[in-house]
Amino acid sequence: MTDPRPSGQTKREGEPIDLAAELATLFREHYGYVWQTLLRLGVPARDVEDVAHQTFLVVHQKLAGCDRSRPMRPWLFGIAYRVALAHRRLAHHRREVLSFPSEPATDEPSPSDRLEATEARSLFLRAMETLVPEQRAVLVMHDIDGHTMPEIATTLEVPLNTAYSRLRLARRQLAHAVRSLRAGGAQ
Repeated sequence: MTDPRPSGQTKREGEPIDLAAELATLFREHYGYVWQTLLRLGVPARDVEDVAHQTFLVVHQKLAGCDRSRPMRPWLFGIAYRVALAHRRLAHHRREVLSFPSEPATDEPSPSDRLEATEARSLFLRAMETLVPEQRAVLVMHDIDGHTMPEIATTLEVPLNTAYSRLRLARRQLAHAVRSLRAGGAQ
């Protein structure tokens, strides 16, 4: 994490940490990552901004006890995961259909390429909805964010073998869901 002090100044042993400046730096550097993580974890696009802010409220509460020698992103993912899980448990969010906001194209694909990509994304998102949150979190952290399994196990506070098992089950369930959805769409 970037040190919030002006360049040239170093933190001395026993010097108090400026939590407000550190939180501002964390927010500025990692808000986009938290936003994308929440979308990937199934938070509806219309709720992501609110849930991201809730996530940073929890970060603010836990920042004083944070181990700064460890990478911030897995720590932030763990907090975002728990906030997203609490958000999904709310009764009025139980039957949501996940969709990612469309991203602007950098080089103009053809309309048929855009349609195919949209259909593939929709199929993937519907398949992701079949995963239980615990499996989904491991799959997102490993296969999308690229975290190692030991980092994931530590972040989610589960034994390493449990994390591997959740990844294996998530991949199997995702493949099954994609096959089922494709078969259902071919009829």
